[in-house]
This record gives sequence, structure tokens and C-alpha cells, in this order.
Amino acid sequence: MSITAESVRQLRQETGAGVMDCKRALTEAKGDFEKAKEVLRQQGLASAEKKAGRVATQGLIESYIHAGGRIGVLIELNCESDFVARTDDFHALAHDLAMQVAALAPTYVRAEDVPADAQVEANEILLNQPFIRDAGVTIQDLIKGNVAKLGENIQIRRFVRFSLGEGAGE
Repeated sequence: MSITAESVRQLRQETGAGVMDCKRALTEAKGDFEKAKEVLRQQGLASAEKKAGRVATQGLIESYIHAGGRIGVLIELNCESDFVARTDDFHALAHDLAMQVAALAPTYVRAEDVPADAQVEANEILLNQPFIRDAGVTIQDLIKGNVAKLGENIQIRRFVRFSLGEGAGE
């Protein structure tokens, strides 16, 4: 079980985790690269749970207009600091979430937002939806992965989806 600097570098590149975290994960996984990725993922989820209660008042508003200009989305994504809000990873997450809303048209961000008397399908809640780029990952999991990667609490505050012709004649 030889942990090389190259294997640590490769794991860090693929996961975005810190150098020492990658080395510890590879050691724990006895050099198995895939097991090390799973160890980092589990550590990241635990880390995300710890950060969930922290206040997230910074962030950005991302816009997305689907090809042809018939669907548009605005989404507010919050984090804890403007430093993280300016990163490419945070911008990419916001863009992916805006595309998700455009593609699958959720009604609510989270289950807690649903009125008590409302009957909704699971796919109407954004955090429960499978990610459009990887159906094996939910939006909640995608956000938790980014919390672990960026080191701050991340919250979808709200979104609005416009579709040409919706609401006409009301």
C-alpha cells in the first residue's frame, strides 16, 4: 500500500478535497482510488450536515434563458461569504440549478415550503429531483457535495420560472 503524491494529486483534482484529506482517505482505503472517493464523499456529507445551521446571506442571483427564449429562470443561491460566491464552482452550481429549474419546472424549493393542505408529487420539490446531468444524484446531494467542496453552507433561497404563454388569459 504505497500512497504516491501522484495518486493524492489525482484524487484532489477529481474531488476538490484538501491534500491531507485525500492522503487520509487513500490511507483509509488502502490505496483503492474508488474507495477513497467514497470515503471523501461520506466525510463531505458529514461536514455538510455540520454547516447546515450556519447563516448564508451572501451569494448571487443567476439567470438562465433556455434556447429559443421561451423559458427563463432566476434563482437566488446563498452562501456564507462573498469570497465563495465569486468562485467558479459556486457560479457553475448556480447555473446548473437554474437549468434544472428550467428543465423540470419544480414548484417548491424544499418540502417545508409546501402548504400543509397541498398535495404535491416528489418531483415538484427541487431538492428531491434527480439532477439533470446525473440522475443518480439528487439536487440535495449536489448541494451537499458543494458544501463539502467549498466549505460553507449553501442554500437555495428562491426561484422563479417563466414560460412563454403560461398564465395568459388569467
